[in-house]
Amino acid sequence: MVISEFEYDRQKIRVDEEGYLENFDDWDEKVACALADREGVSKECPLNEERMEILKFIREYYKKFSAVPVVRAVCINVHQPKGCEYLQFPDPVTTAKIAGLPKLSTGYPLM
Repeated sequence: MVISEFEYDRQKIRVDEEGYLENFDDWDEKVACALADREGVSKECPLNEERMEILKFIREYYKKFSAVPVVRAVCINVHQPKGCEYLQFPDPVTTAKIAGLPKLSTGYPLM
């Protein structure tokens, strides 16, 4: 696995060759902004509150269950409208990267 490093706001961030964060525990709101910028999702940071709620919920769910939640569960738990994740993050793989989740061998089952 090839690890690369890039700098964002004077912070070094290490990702694999596909852009997944190398260390799950390195994630914070600044890292989320850096990853979002790298993925072309956000040109403005910090990310808006709705996006951060989604990312934080996905991370907490992953920490607890070692799996990603379905979109319906995300939106219900962050008290946002149905389909909120797709409105905020149209591509589930990109969402996983910005949330700092590891690459899942079976894909990202948020559909």
